[in-house]
Amino acid sequence: VPTKLLFARRVCGCCGALRPRYKRLVDNIFPEDPEDGLVKANMEKLTFYALSAPEKLDRIGAYLSERLSRDVARHRYGYVCIAMEALDQLLMACHCQSINLFVESFLKMVRKLLESDKPNLQILGTNSFVKFANIEEDTPSYHRSYDFFVSRFSEMCHSNFEDPDIRTKIRMAGIKGLQGVVRKTVNDELQANIWDPQHMDKIVPSLLFNLLLINNVIIIGGPPEAASEKEKESPVELTERCFRELLGRAAYGNIKNAVTPVLMHLDNHSLWEGKTFAVCCFKIIMYSIQSQHSHLVIQQLLGHLDANSKSSATVRAGIVEVLLEAAAIAASGSVGPTVLEVFNTLLRQLRLSVDYELTGSYDGSTNIGTKIIKAHEERQLQEAVIRTIGSFANTLPTYQRSEVMLFIMGKIPVPGVHPSLPEGTRMIQVMLLKSLVQVTAGFQTTNMLTALPSSFLEPLLSLSLTEDPEVRLLVLQILLSLIDRHDNRPKFSNISIISDISVLKLKVDKCSRQDNLFMKKHGQQLYRHIYLGCKEQSSGRQHYEALFALLGLLSVELANEEVVVDLIRLALALQDLALSTDEALPVYNRCAVHALSAAYLNLICQLTTVPAFCQHIHEVIEVRQKESLYLLPEDVFVDNPKLPTSLERVEGDKLFLQSKITEVLGGSGYNTERLATPYVPQYIGNNPRQHFSSIIHFWLPLVDSVGMEEQERERRRQVVEKFQKAPFEEIAAHCGARVKRKPPPSPSGTISSGYGQSQSRSIPIYEMKFPDLCVY
Repeated sequence: VPTKLLFARRVCGCCGALRPRYKRLVDNIFPEDPEDGLVKANMEKLTFYALSAPEKLDRIGAYLSERLSRDVARHRYGYVCIAMEALDQLLMACHCQSINLFVESFLKMVRKLLESDKPNLQILGTNSFVKFANIEEDTPSYHRSYDFFVSRFSEMCHSNFEDPDIRTKIRMAGIKGLQGVVRKTVNDELQANIWDPQHMDKIVPSLLFNLLLINNVIIIGGPPEAASEKEKESPVELTERCFRELLGRAAYGNIKNAVTPVLMHLDNHSLWEGKTFAVCCFKIIMYSIQSQHSHLVIQQLLGHLDANSKSSATVRAGIVEVLLEAAAIAASGSVGPTVLEVFNTLLRQLRLSVDYELTGSYDGSTNIGTKIIKAHEERQLQEAVIRTIGSFANTLPTYQRSEVMLFIMGKIPVPGVHPSLPEGTRMIQVMLLKSLVQVTAGFQTTNMLTALPSSFLEPLLSLSLTEDPEVRLLVLQILLSLIDRHDNRPKFSNISIISDISVLKLKVDKCSRQDNLFMKKHGQQLYRHIYLGCKEQSSGRQHYEALFALLGLLSVELANEEVVVDLIRLALALQDLALSTDEALPVYNRCAVHALSAAYLNLICQLTTVPAFCQHIHEVIEVRQKESLYLLPEDVFVDNPKLPTSLERVEGDKLFLQSKITEVLGGSGYNTERLATPYVPQYIGNNPRQHFSSIIHFWLPLVDSVGMEEQERERRRQVVEKFQKAPFEEIAAHCGARVKRKPPPSPSGTISSGYGQSQSRSIPIYEMKFPDLCVY
């Protein structure tokens, strides 16, 4: 037997000398004992040979592949590791035109390892692939495919190996492998497009699977930060870095394919309800993509929200919360052309939610089997939508925010002359007004006349006349946000008598020309709505506090001398309102109006800095403090006010006197004639609530010139404004309908028109019917 073995060795040695050199060099890198590792000296010879004869590189790769396959089959894993190490070194050293064929052999061997059921071989193959992925090849590849690697690495990301440590290692290997595939293919136009849905639908869910820990503890989601060495060993941290890298490489046309699998994953695994994970995912997305692409993500979220219109309220609320966070991050980027689309979608969802809440089902029926709506969940969704509307609005410049305000106002149902509304319409009113509160929060403009046109303010002020106290309060909050440009609003949050208003540190700027024009145009409307708001029996403490804040802001933000006089007249008119028994106001409301008037006169007298004016106001307040505390804000606007049963004897020194105020202010140069004229609110028709119809009726009816001066001036201003804004054809048609073109002859002869033309006069002038727009 020994003789036969010796003979066999001699024969093999003889044949070995005839073997090609590259095979002999490859064989020499393997030691007799695999535990000794790669023979480095022989590996250097093999590398030198490959560099000297690059045409042999493909044969070297093929032979190494053959040996590795044989060793895998024989479970000689030590030699497998040596073969892979040799391949790695050859890859790192050789960059020549023949490397493509060598890479094919290399990938074949990596694939062989990944197909193994041995975790160590899978990890070994992955590590080699990652090294290969980091190599920048000198020559392009036309036929290389990575489909298998995407599928296999994705599968490894979902490993359920029994041993948790090994399972973690396999998952991390899968994540690293996917990262390698992306790096290798994302910038190579000759490769199969890694952004195709067939690949993204495997890569993205695999990454998301590893972002969420088993116990749903989230440790991700902010801007990218440097991780410690320990964190780098975590699958979650590794996955986050890989996900960020993938998104950071996404070009404009690839964003949709990268985000769609995220949406589908959150749908399929019911991850919207928890909100936290979905928000974290989209934080990563928004921070990782290029900022100019932010609006594409927002568009997809909006579309997904529409697609889930009949999903549960918790799902829709989760999508809305994600939109809320995405909007905040996108503020530094671009919302793009989707501004109105954003608000249109959100408002549509708001309306749908109200409908669902009222009907109790998604299809408006109550059939058995219909999914029942939970009202409290719909309310939570509505609040989330409103917050999101505000978040989006805060990202917009002033001019766009004004457009959004008009857009929302155009969707608010206006009741016309009917103050009572169906519950659904009323709820829509409230929700849209709450949205406007969010949009107008922090709104500041230098020119209120252009930022707040009549098309917005008039319907808004009309809504302040409804019987619904919630609607009126929301309107007041919107007005306060619009008028407050110097953050003075918090200083008027409580109604009180302040002896020295300098402690408030009010910021008062000189009224600009645009502000003066704004008050000339809208001042009377604002005064009227303050007066009527105080007159409402359903007004409570919050309403009066808001009305006081509105008076205060008008005084410091938009007041010139004329406005100050009007505001003082308004405050005195409120005192008369509280004294009147014709209005049937409850005792609380009458005391509240008295207290509001006192607090405001105390404020305005100190702003005017006229000593005699201040003295009169303080004298009246002192009398009330001694005899009638229920006429002052400190005793009215509290949780449990102590009020009398009736207010029959409020007179004498307890009242602010218009004559006295006119006298003292007249001595300081104020318009005494105007001060002496009591303020009368402007009504249209007999019912103040018919002001709703003023935004529907285009022409204003003329009245005889027997009213008050203010009423006549306001009517004239409105007529002139309609004349300036109405289309010519409409003016001509209106005039033609009111004026007879061929009057009969008159014995009184003719009169000369204003433009030197003759005109027959058939009836006395005082009996003629002139068109509204021709009378001034």
